Amino acid sequence: MNAHRDNGASETGAGSRIAVVLKGYPRLSETFIAQELHGLEGRGHTIDIQSLRHPYDPATHPIHDEIAASVNYLPEYLWREPFRVLRCWWKVRKLPGYPAARQRFRNDLRRDRTSNRMRRFGQACVLAEELHNDTGMIYAHFLHTPASVARYAAAIRQLPFAISAHAKDIWTTPEWEKREKIADAEWLTTCTRYGADHLRALMGPDEGKVRLHYHGLDFARFAGSTARAPAQQTGPVRITSVGRLVEKKGYDDLLNALARLPDTLNWRFEHIGGGDQEKVMTTRAGELGLSERITWHGRKPQSDVKALLANADIFVLASKIAADGDRDGLPNVLMEAQAVGVACVSTAVSAIPELIQDGETGILVPPGDPDALAAAITCLATDTELRAQLAAAGTARVRTEFDLRAGIDAISGALDADSAPKTKAAA
Repeated sequence: MNAHRDNGASETGAGSRIAVVLKGYPRLSETFIAQELHGLEGRGHTIDIQSLRHPYDPATHPIHDEIAASVNYLPEYLWREPFRVLRCWWKVRKLPGYPAARQRFRNDLRRDRTSNRMRRFGQACVLAEELHNDTGMIYAHFLHTPASVARYAAAIRQLPFAISAHAKDIWTTPEWEKREKIADAEWLTTCTRYGADHLRALMGPDEGKVRLHYHGLDFARFAGSTARAPAQQTGPVRITSVGRLVEKKGYDDLLNALARLPDTLNWRFEHIGGGDQEKVMTTRAGELGLSERITWHGRKPQSDVKALLANADIFVLASKIAADGDRDGLPNVLMEAQAVGVACVSTAVSAIPELIQDGETGILVPPGDPDALAAAITCLATDTELRAQLAAAGTARVRTEFDLRAGIDAISGALDADSAPKTKAAA
């Protein structure tokens, strides 16, 4: 059965209807996507969300309730909805673009003989058949699976498509696949200079297809700054972090750093986020004798994140490159912490130095170095004047350089320029 939710999206807008392909929707860890969808709707775009998976988070962010887009859940596993998949394939195989899409799929399958590749093509057939008649463009968030589904479906329907690339998808997708997807797309936007430089280097003469647009923040949702004036610390230093408990976030390093803090330092640590290392991290905290000083809140909506940041003294994110090459891009949580006036400690990895200037707007340490991380936390915990200074500088820079409106304006303009109303071919 096609699980479909219609929230009354308008049939008209600044441009034609855009089908946005997402790996899952809604997701607590993808606030940046929700911000973009909301911003595009505010600029008059009619959006249909095509989600490859059903939601699994226990809550949603308030912004999700403000997004009017309909949501069509494609078959997460083809065997669960065989009649839907076969019906859609039977119809789209008659369309003029189907042979080209099938050839692209076969070329990919020769190099990636996996069930996931088969699933992508089946989902693309369903997407191509179930698109609204006036869809003018397909736009995929993430360069791996969503872009594959978008690419095949766009070929079937002879529509333009574009890609938004982020972090893991850039670093874990094979180079041949990145090149071919970008070559077939109208354009690709990515949210860090670090990622953009890598992708441009792959494309040679086609490097102009790769565009840089920072996600930024909607500062109306982070009004004002809670930065505290320098003062004598009277209670425990409140150390916080928000992020999934996965390898690339470096929470093992952070726990080891906390264990190295001076015995004389009075501190508490609070964390928001879920992840497959949750049990490992809580067990490790116990082994280090830190459990009494740590609160693990689990997955929470953005309202809880803001409440946590409002009472924080120091925000820490110990990002690093995982064994499979996965890494952060430019984590939104760092921008959020700076936006409300919290001094940040993070690592000089990926695009984080594009946001945090070491010693000026925060402190950066080498990734995977608990000793350096402990020293940085201790420095800010014991020097309230420096903490206030870095917090104020971080707030000023993020609010000046990372406003989401610039990126959304650019993406909105690109979607308008490259999409055109289409009429669904008869099958």
